[in-house]
Amino acid sequence: MTDANTGGAPRRGTELSPRTYRHLDRASKLLGVALVAVGLDAGGDTLVGVSLGVLGAVLALTTVFLQRDT
Repeated sequence: MTDANTGGAPRRGTELSPRTYRHLDRASKLLGVALVAVGLDAGGDTLVGVSLGVLGAVLALTTVFLQRDT
């Protein structure tokens, strides 16, 4: 994939080793689920509950945008 702003040079993202990616992926998903659970416990219809739920969902999806080193 190339970036038009750099004159066709390949665009490099964050690259992690497979082991590091796997650990980061699991940790982010577990923390995300924990935040969603705390948000539901705080009250899923309150501002605090909704905020914690959204923050948990965002945290759980963070590793989607990282690339693994192959």
